[in-house]
Amino acid sequence: MAKEKGVDLVVVIPPLVIGSLLQPTLNGSSTHIVKYLNGSVKTYANAIQVYVHVKDTALGHILIYETPSTLGRYICTEGNCMIHRSEVVEILAKFFPEYPTSSKCSEEMKPRAKSYKLSNQRLKELGMEFTLVTQCLYDIVRSLQEKGHLSVPLQRNP
Repeated sequence: MAKEKGVDLVVVIPPLVIGSLLQPTLNGSSTHIVKYLNGSVKTYANAIQVYVHVKDTALGHILIYETPSTLGRYICTEGNCMIHRSEVVEILAKFFPEYPTSSKCSEEMKPRAKSYKLSNQRLKELGMEFTLVTQCLYDIVRSLQEKGHLSVPLQRNP
């Protein structure tokens, strides 16, 4: 449709955007992480999740804007940011063991969800370097703590 109208359309397509929060309130992306850390969910979904750091999303837009030859769709995610939810809770538990992360899948009897392919090659060709998923998850939790959305649980007595 854009081509028919003579419009040069360029789209940056980010998945779930996480990292440091700019706003004082929770949004959908941050709530997605909080639920695994505050004990409100006892299981994780048998699903694949794709993340991108908020700074990478902003940089992707800047690169597109500053490159006149860009056209079409640009997937904005680090190549290894597609992970199973079990890996999400494992990473969170590793970095933040003081929180009650779940270690049980809600659909244990079903086969593990398989990842799919996304290509970020077009943004990489523009010079994009993506933040690793472990850093994305670490940054959002630290930001949630700093903004008061996650309190550090009291240490349990042995």
